[in-house]
Amino acid sequence: MSALQHFFAMGGYAAYVWPAYAVFFIVLIADTLAPRLRRRRVLRELRARLARQSARQQRHSPPSTPSA
Repeated sequence: MSALQHFFAMGGYAAYVWPAYAVFFIVLIADTLAPRLRRRRVLRELRARLARQSARQQRHSPPSTPSA
């Protein structure tokens, strides 16, 4: 068995070691992406809320009178 094959076999524990690495990296990626996706969603909701609030204020503001 070559050194590389021996490394990938992990001393007979490859069936346990490689899935553990896979789960670790999946959790690491999810832990990195989740805050970014949450931030995007919150910013989108805030922009929509500000747009609705601005539209509501423009709708309820009294008409301006031209000054002479």
